Amino acid sequence: FPGWGSQSSKVQIHHNTWLHFPGHNLRWILTFTLLFVHVCEIAEGIVSDTQMKSRHLHLFLPAIMGFVAATVSIVYYHNIETSNFPKLLLALFLYWIMAFVTKTIKLVRYCQDGVPFSQLRFCITGIMVILYGLLMAVEINVIRVRRYVFLMNPQKVKPPEDLQDLGVRFLQPFVNLLSKATYWWMNTLIISAHKKPVDLKAIGKLPIAMRALTNYVCLKEAYEEQKKKVEDHPNRSPSIWLAMYSAFGRPILLSSTFRYLADLLGFAGPLCISGIVQGFQNTTSNTNTTEKDPSNSYLSSEEFLRNVYVLAVLLFLALILQRTFLQASYYVTTETGINLRGAL
Repeated sequence: FPGWGSQSSKVQIHHNTWLHFPGHNLRWILTFTLLFVHVCEIAEGIVSDTQMKSRHLHLFLPAIMGFVAATVSIVYYHNIETSNFPKLLLALFLYWIMAFVTKTIKLVRYCQDGVPFSQLRFCITGIMVILYGLLMAVEINVIRVRRYVFLMNPQKVKPPEDLQDLGVRFLQPFVNLLSKATYWWMNTLIISAHKKPVDLKAIGKLPIAMRALTNYVCLKEAYEEQKKKVEDHPNRSPSIWLAMYSAFGRPILLSSTFRYLADLLGFAGPLCISGIVQGFQNTTSNTNTTEKDPSNSYLSSEEFLRNVYVLAVLLFLALILQRTFLQASYYVTTETGINLRGAL
């Protein structure tokens, strides 16, 4: 599989096999969430381990292996999607089943041992059971839609017109979620622009969805719907504002959501820095450290968030996520404004 993956990653991005499987964005979001929960699990295990007299590798080593496995799973999925060979997703489906079953057994064991819900390890295990179950459901949905397992007539999907036209170089709608968030797909253009001046041929044609005629038709249909609604009301006239909202409201709401999330993450910086300063003050004032009993190594959320290293990592992740959401908000706003202006 690694050898096959290295070959399939050489497929050009505008190749006609670049197709998103059903639930593409949801899968990436769930995997990113799973990676974050694994990081929390690793940190919880390390913090618990440092408070004991001897080393206990079982507290964090399985979490590290789970993090590596989740990373490999998303790389594996990307290569399968790029090559449009969904049958290989069966291996990934089996992995999600095994992960779901083992985490469920672990959660049941915690319940039998009387571990309270307030303990962080119990919460992390419960969240992982939910995430693995959702990823299993995503795989089942791919099987149901693409019909590639135990079905005689698999679904044949035609690539979008833009991907069949090599003149279209704007590939933001067709790349994976990580490449969209980081604009990784633009590296080829940026490198070529660094070597020599960029001309119109290098930029290429606009995709169909961003052309003025496409957006005009979309706005016109929305306006016609407004006219039909007011036919029974002679005193009312169709509203161009409602038509604009109907045609372009979803990306505007998406941009607003990204901006609100970025603003909320802005609170993480001061809170984490305040916790770090307070943690160092407590460390200097309390020189005597207490060791935990190995038989009761469970850590609460409050104890976990008192650790200055945990707060430093959370601060780093929060700042990266904040800038990502802010840049996504700017991009969606700019693109929607261009489309709306072209439509008008």
